[in-house]
Amino acid sequence: MATIITAAHYSIWRHLNDSMHAAQKPKSKLKFVTLDKESNVSTLWRREEFLRICSKENLTEKAQDIQVTILVKKSQEARYNLDPGSFFVNRFWGRRPDGVAINKALKIVYILEFKRSTDRDAGFLEVKDAEANEQHKSIISALKAAAPEWEFGLQRGKT
Repeated sequence: MATIITAAHYSIWRHLNDSMHAAQKPKSKLKFVTLDKESNVSTLWRREEFLRICSKENLTEKAQDIQVTILVKKSQEARYNLDPGSFFVNRFWGRRPDGVAINKALKIVYILEFKRSTDRDAGFLEVKDAEANEQHKSIISALKAAAPEWEFGLQRGKT
């Protein structure tokens, strides 16, 4: 069942992402850089437009400072115990937002996150917002520290 739900999530996300891209005005400076598939932070930082924001080394340093403040989940303990020194940096570079859009002219990067949810429960929107914020706060915090002249934000969508 989880596989079907995940497949539906990605199908809806791809449709939304394609629709946002198609709805752009021709003069828009916003570039969707993850249209074809999700990319982890490490893959994004191989792209020229991201290397212009800040160096991978600078971002690694800032990410390390932030990652060590985030608890190691039970499911991550085995990896942490194998190599505590590189665990936090690897966890950061492995983060995988649903999408990323960049406006180089305005120096803004948007982390795009799409959450499945149910509206049967009171407060479901707040729960999904909190999940998305928690999931990507380390990326946004590290980016803000490494490139203070840029703006970074989280844009959420829900079903």
